[in-house]
Order: sequence, then C-alpha cells, then structure tokens
Amino acid sequence: MATSSRRTARGPRGRSTRVPKIYQARAQRTVHALLAAAAEVFSKNGFDTTQTPDIAQAAGVSVGTFYRYFSDKRAIFIEVISRELERTHAEVMAKLLPARFGAHAERRESIAQALAIVFDHIAGAARLMRVLEEVALRDSVVAKLRRKFEDETRAPIAALIAEVTTRTEVPDPEATACVLHTAVIGTAVAQSGAHGKPPIARDRALRALTDLVYRACFTDR
Repeated sequence: MATSSRRTARGPRGRSTRVPKIYQARAQRTVHALLAAAAEVFSKNGFDTTQTPDIAQAAGVSVGTFYRYFSDKRAIFIEVISRELERTHAEVMAKLLPARFGAHAERRESIAQALAIVFDHIAGAARLMRVLEEVALRDSVVAKLRRKFEDETRAPIAALIAEVTTRTEVPDPEATACVLHTAVIGTAVAQSGAHGKPPIARDRALRALTDLVYRACFTDR
C-alpha cells in the first residue's frame, strides 16, 4: 500500500496543491494516471456530467483508490487545470528570454515561436479550456485560479517588454502586456475551434498576431 501524507503542500509559485506528498513510485504513477484520465474525461464529458467513478475507470483504478488521493472531482479538476496552465506558462516563457530580443533578426522569430506554443497548447486542450471557462463562471476558487494564472503570465511579459524596449517605444509596458495578452489568448482560443470553426487559417492568424506584437513593442519596422 502506498504511503502518503494528506497535508496540504505549497506547489509551484506558492500554489496550494491538492496532491499529497508521494513516497512511492507506484503511488506516483497512480496519481499521474488519475490526472491524465481526469483531463480526458472532463474534456469529453464536461464537468457536471463527469463523476469520480468515470475518472477511476478511465485510469484503471478503483473508486476507493481515487479517494486516497483526491477528495472529490472538483479537487482533481483544479489540479488538472493548474498543471495545464503551469505547463503552458513555463514553455512560453522559455521562449521569451531577454537575450533573444537583442538582435533585430531574432525578435520576430522569438515572438512567432512563443505564439505557436500558445496556439498548440490551447488547441490541444481546447475542450478542457472550454470546461474551465464554464466552471469559472460559477466556482470562485476556479475563477481565482484562472485570474492568478493570467496575472502571473502578464507580469513577466510586462517585465520583458520593459527590459527589451525603450519608454519611447513602449511608454506603458504593463498596459501593453495586458492588451497583448488578451489579444493572444483570444485569438488562440478562436483558432482552437473551442467555440466553432476557426475564422481564418492558423498560419494567417499567427503571422498577423506576430506582426501585431512586434509592432506594439519595436519601432524598427
């Protein structure tokens, strides 16, 4: 039997994680299987229709095993969403390093690569993100989680803009980051098909968005 602690731990960036400390590899694999199954089932069935036996069955474990690690479906949903948002954040920010914006030739390519990652992540989790939007409308904890992620994404973007541009080019990096973040996420969601057929082809959307971000930040255009 796996040994675990039910104490609430502090996860990445101070987030309170719903996954207990895991001391055995077998228990770790079970948690990962449950999280993967939950993401799949929530994406397919939505939050309200999904029940804990559905997740347990998809993970190949008993319902009792599910409750050893998660208190209910809401707890695992929050963990699934947290991990997906954190993964996207980490991969995008890895492409937005200040050093990559020193040479003019690299700027546009760096922006394009970061935007492509956002598009890929949101497209890959389009149905799950749609469920997130629905749940956030009525669950204050989920809504707060989404806002926290958005704030934590905008802050380093604003810092990056402030570092790689002049105040002549961008007088208000924070406001610029907020507007660009909204434009990027909105476009990526529209292109993902989460709300119907994408309005234009992906490559056209990426080119236009890359140009928009570039023009908003740099004067050498």
